[in-house]
Amino acid sequence: MKNRKLLLWCGVLAAIVLLSFCGSLFSPWDAYSIDPLSRLKAPSATHWFGTDNFGRDLFVRVALAVRVSLSVGAAVALIAGAVGMVIGLLCAWYRSLDRILMRVCDGLFAFPSLLLAIAIVGVLGPNVANVVLALSLVYVPSIARVIRGAAMVVKEKNFIEALRAQGATSGRIVWLHLLPNVISPLIVQVTWVFSVAILTEAALSFLGSGVPAPMPSLGNLLLEGKVVIFTAWWMTFFPGVAIVLLILALNIVGDDLRDSAEPGLRPLPGRVLRLLKRGEQHG
Repeated sequence: MKNRKLLLWCGVLAAIVLLSFCGSLFSPWDAYSIDPLSRLKAPSATHWFGTDNFGRDLFVRVALAVRVSLSVGAAVALIAGAVGMVIGLLCAWYRSLDRILMRVCDGLFAFPSLLLAIAIVGVLGPNVANVVLALSLVYVPSIARVIRGAAMVVKEKNFIEALRAQGATSGRIVWLHLLPNVISPLIVQVTWVFSVAILTEAALSFLGSGVPAPMPSLGNLLLEGKVVIFTAWWMTFFPGVAIVLLILALNIVGDDLRDSAEPGLRPLPGRVLRLLKRGEQHG
């Protein structure tokens, strides 16, 4: 049952990715072509998702917006994953760096992620590159903290002591022995950052601090549709459904990766829980 559910959501995710990169092949319309005579037309055989308040085809714009969101999420996941991994490993091995870098991470944790991202984008200016940079800075501390914790557990293992006794250098131990042992939690965290970065980018664009118009983003499509939500429901419905399906698929696939990487975090079966409760009662 679980494998069927995972395959279903993997198929949903694959379909969304395919449509986002190949959506223009299924429709003759351009994402930026303005047609005032066709503005706010309901979904039809000509315009599958209807048109927006400038007469642009909404299907093509939603497909392009999903592509932008996926690109931003992937870039943030890769940058934050790489930087967080390096910081986490260095903090786990070098105590002097740990005192400095972890205090910086604690300071970043003091701010809500969305407010911190808005502040950074406000200083740098709203464009795709600055959104990626801002979100990467926001999510580096969470990855660094997880990798640091996992690396410190590995650091206490006997084979690390044996490597030290044999005269292995710190760099060799960190990059050839600590790093391979923290790949599983790193993959889990990167998957989580991927999905949450897409959601945060949509929130930034909805607030006017993310991807600037006319480039479509799921957030600014919702912002445009908010004005005409009662007369043109399709302008908010289709971008909203795209966000829900995309985030849900990424989270379900990420949860499965987490369960595979850390089987101890899986929920206990009902029979095992009943046996444990019965044992506590007899005890």
